[in-house]
Amino acid sequence: MLEPMLFLIAAVFLLAGFVKGVLGLGLPTVAMGLLVVAMQPSRALAIVIAPAIITNIWQTFGGPYLRDILRRLWPLMLCTVIGSLMSAGAMSGPYARYGTIALGALLVTNAVIGLTQFRLRVERRNEKWVGGLVGFVTGVISAATGVQVIPSVPFIQAIGMDKDELVQALGVFFTVATLALSVNVSASGLLNASTAIHAAVALACSFAGMFFGQIVRARMPTEAFRRWFLIGMILLGIYLAGSAIYELAAP
Repeated sequence: MLEPMLFLIAAVFLLAGFVKGVLGLGLPTVAMGLLVVAMQPSRALAIVIAPAIITNIWQTFGGPYLRDILRRLWPLMLCTVIGSLMSAGAMSGPYARYGTIALGALLVTNAVIGLTQFRLRVERRNEKWVGGLVGFVTGVISAATGVQVIPSVPFIQAIGMDKDELVQALGVFFTVATLALSVNVSASGLLNASTAIHAAVALACSFAGMFFGQIVRARMPTEAFRRWFLIGMILLGIYLAGSAIYELAAP
């Protein structure tokens, strides 16, 4: 008899893969946001790691810009790794209960930035030092929440890549950032046989969701889907943060 949790994981990663297929990003963000409704953030992250890495590797080699991306983004990626490793244990340490609040706030912040279409512009001469600072902050946030979109994605959007190069750059960055995060997860002992089964289901459903998402991307206005997706992330973020604060405040 299949455990109910497998059905939840399958549904979550079908949706998360679908979003990634349409938008080119969002799998860990959606999956973490939904899974922590039913489990601890650290356990959710252990399930998310493998699908995130493998789908991002696929995206990494989906274009001809890899060399230029590595040349421009190496400070961002290196400092993300450093920040993540220096903050190892943040999700399972004494302040881990605040991780859900941080995740909720992060989902809302990312969605609001997306809805307002707020765009920064980073000049080419400043890319290296700004990228390093952004990377370190992203690594610290990633270690605490499992999500790597803030402030990395606004920075990558701000350095002036065209659409196809941007999608590939996101794949490269998220591959490196998630590999760094996987070191933390492995060291914490969260990767076990049960997690492996859940991760296998998550991976299969992620690819299925991505397949259908890419079909939809070719047929519907991406911007319309993106707008409703971001609104949903705001509502989910408010729910997660609000429920966690209520639990902390309860006697």
